Amino acid sequence: MTTTRPAGLLLTPGAGATRDHRALVAVDQALAALDPPVPVERVDFPYRIAGRRMPDRPPVAVAHVRAEAERFAGVLGVATGRLLLGGRSYGGRMCSMAVAEGLPAAGLVLLSYPLHPPGKPERLRVEHFDRLRVPVLLVSGDRDPFGTPDELAGHATAIPGPVTHVTLPGAHDLKGRDLDVAAAVADWVRTL
Repeated sequence: MTTTRPAGLLLTPGAGATRDHRALVAVDQALAALDPPVPVERVDFPYRIAGRRMPDRPPVAVAHVRAEAERFAGVLGVATGRLLLGGRSYGGRMCSMAVAEGLPAAGLVLLSYPLHPPGKPERLRVEHFDRLRVPVLLVSGDRDPFGTPDELAGHATAIPGPVTHVTLPGAHDLKGRDLDVAAAVADWVRTL
């Protein structure tokens, strides 16, 4: 558990979006409004920067998360262990994998975590959960085809760090719930 307030949040988009996704912008604005504010760095993945549509393979994306976290931490004059890492769907998953692979972090913000592909609950994306020894926030929709609230809660028990669940009305995109997502993140950050 962190004992010092996080110095910043590195935020990544889902596979079909950019750093300017409406939910990420809302989270950025909500954390800027905290007292004191928590700086947010929204970043794109290499495939998006290069103008490609196919998401990077996990080793490429995880290496990018590590490099961006180290860069952002350097800008803030802190170690990566003072940063929160997270994002929507694919982006949050890549951040969680980076932390599981040893990247120090203050916690994880996982928005619409893609527990499994829609209609394929047997293809779970949880093999690294038992190595997440940091506080984790899971914000998801009650009708998310990538994992129901019950599925997510069941598999999150493998996470050794403290886990906070926030379930909102909606599907995977949580369309129209950007302010609710942002409020959930801001409320959680206040507890750290």
